[in-house]
Amino acid sequence: MYRHHHWQDEDSEDKTAERQTGGLVGLAVVLLLLVGGLFLVQQLRTASIVEDCLLSGRTNCDALVSQPH
Repeated sequence: MYRHHHWQDEDSEDKTAERQTGGLVGLAVVLLLLVGGLFLVQQLRTASIVEDCLLSGRTNCDALVSQPH
């Protein structure tokens, strides 16, 4: 009876470790998507500023890209 209980503890520890690993992988994926999304928003914002500048007829729009926002 003691051995059976001992095996159950190892199984539950394995399941707990698997859940924790899965949770960490999920968190890493969410953080990666967040960083990628923020990068994409920044790039799209820069492109939008340059496009607005070009559509207004200006020729020095490259100066807008080099300026910090």
